[in-house]
Amino acid sequence: MSYIQHKSEESVEDYLETILILSSRLPQVRSIDIANEMHFSKPSVSVAMKNLRNRNYITVTEEGFICLTEQGLSIAQTVYERHSLLSKWLMQLGVSPDTAVADACKMEHDISPESFGALKKHILLHFPSCRPED
Repeated sequence: MSYIQHKSEESVEDYLETILILSSRLPQVRSIDIANEMHFSKPSVSVAMKNLRNRNYITVTEEGFICLTEQGLSIAQTVYERHSLLSKWLMQLGVSPDTAVADACKMEHDISPESFGALKKHILLHFPSCRPED
């Protein structure tokens, strides 16, 4: 995969993760909510939403409400789990919260499923406080 393709996939994952997070906080998610959360322009978000819709990751109602499809939800949950676990773990190691969150955001896109599974097992064994909230 080229660098540009990789960055594009990171962007897709970031948008899906943001929609997931916003959907837990808001009754309905709109493009403007995503733009505000990610500090992106509304036109940039509109282009991204068209791309996500074309890839069958989201649906958009007539009212403009954005919902994750089953496929989009699966990707978003995977990325969010990685982000949450990695950022909590880095903070447990003494990394500042801002740096931990920023670094976890980079790591969540690049780690293989095999390596993340092994790391997750190790982290949860040695750092039980990194467990996700129930």
